[in-house]
Amino acid sequence: MLAQYVFTAANAIFRIVRHGHRWRALRDAVELGRFETAEAAMIGLRDMCRDVRLPRRLTDWRFLPPAALGHLAPPSPAVLARLSAA
Repeated sequence: MLAQYVFTAANAIFRIVRHGHRWRALRDAVELGRFETAEAAMIGLRDMCRDVRLPRRLTDWRFLPPAALGHLAPPSPAVLARLSAA
């Protein structure tokens, strides 16, 4: 698993995922942009998703280091459906 920052809002899961030397900003499974730094990705998400109260500081996001969940199987489609419905 790649290093990533995660924030769970009431209507979506926001992630900032390390992708090579860049960072991908995602809302659920939709990529909203690629950025040079995680901080820039967070600012980009805040600008693109003004309807959601995203944290202003990256330290307020949950950080998952690389391979933190490598021992777990990928989520099943039923689990992903439950998460997106929550």
